[in-house]
Amino acid sequence: MHYGASPSIFNVAQNLRVRLTEAEKILWEYLRNHQSGFRFRRQHPLWNYVVDFYSHRLKLVIEVDGEIHSSEEAHIRDSEKDNGLRNLGLQILRFTNAEVFTTFESVKLKIDNTVIEILTEKYKK
Repeated sequence: MHYGASPSIFNVAQNLRVRLTEAEKILWEYLRNHQSGFRFRRQHPLWNYVVDFYSHRLKLVIEVDGEIHSSEEAHIRDSEKDNGLRNLGLQILRFTNAEVFTTFESVKLKIDNTVIEILTEKYKK
């Protein structure tokens, strides 16, 4: 469930849990009561990273990116993170803070549609 995350990654995750951004708080309120019945964890350690939200049963990571993610350097780091997580068999959804604040219904719809797609694929097998 943690894909070999180190103790230091666990410490980082614990510190981040008490400092959620406003956008993360909004999304957490939705995910913690998600009607699909799948549990999401917040600021969860995975391998070398801490992800904003994670459902182990769905193998789904959801990230909420603030302004700090708009630099070229941050795009490169985020891309490397996404590739590493995908190599673990995880699916990643990324949203910006602005999307959460201004188009939250669309964010929820995308999450719900992704959950349905994952479940559809899972039950085809």
